Amino acid sequence: MGMSDRDTAFAEYFAARSGAMRGTAFLLCGDWHRAEDLVQTAFTKLYTHWHRVARHEALDPYVRQVLIRTFIDDGRRGWWRRERPRETPIEQAAVQSSADDRLMLLQALAGVPPRQRAVLVLRYWEDMSVDETAAVLGCSAGTVKSQAARGLDALRVLMSHPVTAE
Repeated sequence: MGMSDRDTAFAEYFAARSGAMRGTAFLLCGDWHRAEDLVQTAFTKLYTHWHRVARHEALDPYVRQVLIRTFIDDGRRGWWRRERPRETPIEQAAVQSSADDRLMLLQALAGVPPRQRAVLVLRYWEDMSVDETAAVLGCSAGTVKSQAARGLDALRVLMSHPVTAE
């Protein structure tokens, strides 16, 4: 029953890691439904190659790479611009809390171009090195550094001009 062992191993990996991957996907796209789609695409691709997976410690980097490349490819096709929900002003002028700060950061992150956003998520959320990030994105370390710098600059600008209710 090799097939059932294979499916069981896959199901265990999915159960253990899909939540973390969903969090990464949400940071990339800013939408939980889209994040779910990205995770499903990544795990579907993993499943089709599951029989060839020899080193299970290499699964996270592989799934993360598929997730990010799918996100970037969809951005090139215009999904993000076409489907992005319109920001609505926050109707409360309550005391700023860490939840408000997090929401503001997520809204600002959504305004950063997709490739720069991917670099920021990998470098600062996933805590990857420049070289690891370059490997996932299929680019040079120099490109990662410049994209990170541009992404942080864009984030700073967006964070300094928050959307406010008037």
